[in-house]
Amino acid sequence: MPAETVTVELGPRSYPVRIGAGVRREALAAAERRLAAGQKCVAIASPGVAAAQPGFAAELARLMPVLATAADGETAKSAAELARVWDFLAANGVARDGAVFALGGGVVGDLAGFAAASYQRGVDFYQLPTTLLAMVDSSVGGKTGINLAAGKNLVGSFHQPTAVFADTDLLATLPPREFAAGMAEVIKHGIIADADLFGLLEQNSPLAWDHPLLPRVIRRCVEIKAAVVAGDERETSAQGGRALLNLGHTVGHAIEATAGYGAYLHGEAVAIGLVMAARLSAELKRCTAAQAEQVEATLKSHALPTALRAPLPLDPMLAAMRRDKKVRGGKLRFVLQDGIGAASTSDAVPEEAAVRALLAGGATRRTAAA
Repeated sequence: MPAETVTVELGPRSYPVRIGAGVRREALAAAERRLAAGQKCVAIASPGVAAAQPGFAAELARLMPVLATAADGETAKSAAELARVWDFLAANGVARDGAVFALGGGVVGDLAGFAAASYQRGVDFYQLPTTLLAMVDSSVGGKTGINLAAGKNLVGSFHQPTAVFADTDLLATLPPREFAAGMAEVIKHGIIADADLFGLLEQNSPLAWDHPLLPRVIRRCVEIKAAVVAGDERETSAQGGRALLNLGHTVGHAIEATAGYGAYLHGEAVAIGLVMAARLSAELKRCTAAQAEQVEATLKSHALPTALRAPLPLDPMLAAMRRDKKVRGGKLRFVLQDGIGAASTSDAVPEEAAVRALLAGGATRRTAAA
């Protein structure tokens, strides 16, 4: 199947998302054009990708200096690692006309993107996502950042990439657990914006990297996200808008922060958050109990967790949720599903209802010290 393009429409800052087998060659060609024009380029890569794709990593390294992050996973999204990337850019003479290539999953894309956004007040960067989660979600839309001990993605910037190259061949070496984590974001797109996509996922589970439907599914997710980003790039809409993409994430981020980054993959935490959000939506009559059960069953069928593996203390989870970026005027703002295929934001969710959803998912009233 030939590669396809979805354009993120942002006026003069619009950019293509190329999807298909072999589009990494286009990324190398883009780098060669910049280098021929005398522009310095560097790449930031995860060590796992370099090991899984040695041929591609070597081709990239022949063109430009490559820095491997100190570790795979969320721990790499730290202030210390960001400073290491800045020093790498400076040591290699990257100027305002240079570019950063991010090769890896969402962690590398977020880290390298924030480094590009902040180094010399902004240089170009290209996303080369190597995980399903990054292809359908984090590589598109320009959200970049790092984590703090207090919470996920609390420091960052909006900085759109110059282009995204989602090479589906790279998914062949993705571990099954990582592929399943990406499916959480795919399922989320169906819940918030496309009942037909959700139905497709219900009927074809579990998907795998070589499933004939996967390129179509990836493209549809990118189309959904591109449309949302074009309408609300910086998540400033009073209602709905880009915040809808965070269905399941308020709880998911709280799980990651409370359990410790790395205990759950991001997609695993989001899957649990989607179940809790579905239960909360059903309690508040935004969807039916049967639709909430559909969400849980579809996540399970794609090898995703739907409850905490071990209890987490309720109070730290609530504290993390109160630090969520969607909080307005001191009020928690939840994304709720409206049936299947639509969603909305609400700051009128009773805290006791949220607590019930957390407890049903495996949180405990014990304190962190207990």
